[in-house]
Amino acid sequence: MYDYVARQAIFNRNKDVFAYELLFRDGKSNTFPDIEPDEATSKLLNNSHLSASLEDITGGKIAFINFYRNTLLYRFPTFLDPNNVVVEVLESVEINEDLINACKHIRELGYTLALDDYDFDPKWEPLLPLVDIIKVDVLQSSKEFIQQNLHKISCLPVKLLAEKIEDEASFQFFHGLGFDYFQGYFLTRPEVIKKPKLPSSKLNLLQLLSVSSTPEFDYDKVNDIIERDVVLSYKLLRFINSPLVNKRHKISSLKHALKFMGELEIKKFISLLMMANINDSKPVELIHISLVRAKFCELISVEKGDSINPPMGFLAGLLSVMDAFLDQKMQTIVNQLPIAESLKSALCGDSSQLNQYLQLIRALEMGDWHSVKTTSLALQVDEECIFEFQQEAMTWGQAMKSAAAN
Repeated sequence: MYDYVARQAIFNRNKDVFAYELLFRDGKSNTFPDIEPDEATSKLLNNSHLSASLEDITGGKIAFINFYRNTLLYRFPTFLDPNNVVVEVLESVEINEDLINACKHIRELGYTLALDDYDFDPKWEPLLPLVDIIKVDVLQSSKEFIQQNLHKISCLPVKLLAEKIEDEASFQFFHGLGFDYFQGYFLTRPEVIKKPKLPSSKLNLLQLLSVSSTPEFDYDKVNDIIERDVVLSYKLLRFINSPLVNKRHKISSLKHALKFMGELEIKKFISLLMMANINDSKPVELIHISLVRAKFCELISVEKGDSINPPMGFLAGLLSVMDAFLDQKMQTIVNQLPIAESLKSALCGDSSQLNQYLQLIRALEMGDWHSVKTTSLALQVDEECIFEFQQEAMTWGQAMKSAAAN
C-alpha cells in the first residue's frame, strides 16, 4: 500500500521556488479525499513527517501545511520543526478566543503563521497581528477589489502571497502590486509524491527508536508510546515474562515492566522489535541474521570495554541489514534515523572499530576464516572468544526471534 502527498510549489518574485504547500491526496488522481479536513491534516503529518522526513518531500524547502480548527487547538504543529514549516490557518476556522490563544502559543514557540484565502473581511482583524504571511486568492475577488483594499494590511509586517495565478498577466499584475510570493497553475500544478505506507504500529516503533537512541532515557515517554499501542504492550509483557528474561517475577503492568527491565535492556528490546516488524514481507531469516549480528556485536563491544549507553554495538549489528529490509541504500536509510553519527558511519562502511565488529560477523557468516583471523588480530580479541560469541549470539537470536515475532 502507498501514501500519496501532493506538493505545489510557491515561487518568489524571481520565479524561484521558495516553498511547497503539502496536500494530502487519496491516490494518483491528485484529488482531495472525502474525509474531514482535520483528519486530512493528521494523515499528512503522519505520512510526511513521521514515516519520512518533510525534507525528503520538499527537497529541503519550507513546507506550507494546512491546519484546521482542531489541529490548531490541539497544537499539532508543535510536532514539527519550526524552521522547516509554515503553519497555514485555513479560512474556514472560527475566530474565537480559543483559536487566538492557540495561534499565539504556536507563534511564541517560533512558528511562522500564514492566513489562507484572506478576503479583507474585518472578522480576521484579531488574527492579523499573529500572522507572518497573508495568502490572497486572486480568483475569489476582482483585481480591482484587491488593489483597492490592500491599504488595510499595508501597515502590517507581513509578506503577501498571491494564490491561483492562472496566467502571465495575473503574475505581472500582482507582482506590480508588491506581492512577495506566487502560487498557481500558471507556475506549476500540484505533483503527487508516492511512497510506501507505514502502519501506525511501525510509526510508534520509529518513535521508540528515537527515544531509545539518546543517552538521557525518558521512561515516561517510552511508557506513553507503548501504552497507546496494544500490540506493543502485549509484546513487551510477553517478552519480559518469558523464561529467558525473567525466571522469578511475574510482571503485569507496563511501568513495572519498564523499571524491571532497566534502561539498557529496554533500548535493545525496542531495537529488535523494530527490526522484527518493520517489513512483514521480508524473509524471517533476515530477522534472525539481524538479531545474531546484534548480540555478537554487543558481546564484542563489552569485551572491548566500549560505552554501552546507547548500546552502540548492539544497534550496529541490528541495523546492518536495514538496506535489505527496506530495499534502499544504507546511506539513505541512516540519514533518516535518529542515531549517532559514529553509528551511521560504521553502517555505511567507513573505517572504525564499530565497523570492524560488522566486518567480523560478516566474515563468520561467509566462512571467510582469513578475514576472521586478521580482524580478530586487529581488534586484539582472542579468536576462540570470537567463536564462543558467535555461538552465544546464535542461541540468543533464535530465542529473541520467537519472543518478538509471535
